[in-house]
Amino acid sequence: MLTETDTVTAAIVVIGDEVLSGRTRDTNSGHIAETLTRLGVDLREIRVVPDEQAAIVEAVNALRARATYVFTTGGIGPTHDDITADAIAAAFGVGIDHDPRAVAMLRERFSDPADLNEGRLRMARIPFGAELIANPISKAPGFRLENVIVMAGVPAIMRAMLDQVAPTLKTGEPILSETVRADAKEGDIATPLAAVQRAHPEVSIGSYPFIEGNRFNTNLVIRSRDPAALAAAKAAVAEMLSGLPRS
Repeated sequence: MLTETDTVTAAIVVIGDEVLSGRTRDTNSGHIAETLTRLGVDLREIRVVPDEQAAIVEAVNALRARATYVFTTGGIGPTHDDITADAIAAAFGVGIDHDPRAVAMLRERFSDPADLNEGRLRMARIPFGAELIANPISKAPGFRLENVIVMAGVPAIMRAMLDQVAPTLKTGEPILSETVRADAKEGDIATPLAAVQRAHPEVSIGSYPFIEGNRFNTNLVIRSRDPAALAAAKAAVAEMLSGLPRS
């Protein structure tokens, strides 16, 4: 099994006033999380920050110091409030300018020079030393600087960029999971479930209540990278549930 120091970890910074205001619903984080889980990468934190350079710099610098990867979404478009590229450059203390590689990508879409206006050229401003992330949908690239991966906020474009990035990431052992339907209220199983968790510290056991018809019920989700530990914990959960009094 991987040790804590071997575990590949990640964090996400969602950038945008529109997310904080509720105007735009963040679906990117969920997709990134699902992708990372398949790759055996532990997502440790998600932050949502406004379109303010100081907030972006603080979040990125804090997270890149303790995660293997930091993914950002949003703020790399053509308008005045798209400041992510400048904020990443500031976070790393490097310069930023129009990148000839990015300009060439944009010219593939905007063949008429008149269409490649000042606003669109903003999308070719890349921090010095960054690698580009291809964008097969609209051509404007994302970029990667050390362990920080900067992607668009538009979900379809973000997913296309993530598809480009995913094969290049370090991977870990996939996290396995089993779901057990408790057929019991969460409050009724809290104490015995805690005892099962203490007896199986190498697994994570979460309880997720739901309502079915007019009755409360609970799903128990058991997670581990070790198949044997997962099976043992699942068996212990099943035994615990079988001993509950039924109304």
